Amino acid sequence: MLTFEQKLTIIETFPELTRKDVSLKRVNFQYEESLHDKKNVVFHLHPNGNGYVYSELLEGFSSDEKGMTNIRDFSEEDLRAIIKKSIESLSNYEEEAQIDFDEEIWINSEKHTLTLIYEEGMWNVYAGSMLDGTFPSLNEARQYLEEEGFRKK
Repeated sequence: MLTFEQKLTIIETFPELTRKDVSLKRVNFQYEESLHDKKNVVFHLHPNGNGYVYSELLEGFSSDEKGMTNIRDFSEEDLRAIIKKSIESLSNYEEEAQIDFDEEIWINSEKHTLTLIYEEGMWNVYAGSMLDGTFPSLNEARQYLEEEGFRKK
């Protein structure tokens, strides 16, 4: 596991990030040029080595309910990769639209179906022709569907 100091050294190699010291000797690093509401790329990096990187818009990373991935046990290579991808995801508002995505059909145990569609920068869930919900990210929409007992068909 990388130490707090090693993680700081790696993170500080990203000139586009701004350091913000917060409570309990924790450190955030923000991407001020973010085209999204989110600006924190690194969140609550703690002297014990624990911390988080914003990954909600990324594929291949397990995110918590805040869209963060715990980086406690990340290697230098993995830490650099997730930070780079996080910055890229916040740099391009249209990135989600670039995803090869037509629609997804979701079904529950009672055979009810919902359709997930990307429209005008938002992820919409439809029950037939009726709008069931609108979400700012694909991960949030999928999380909602899973919480409601639906699985991708």
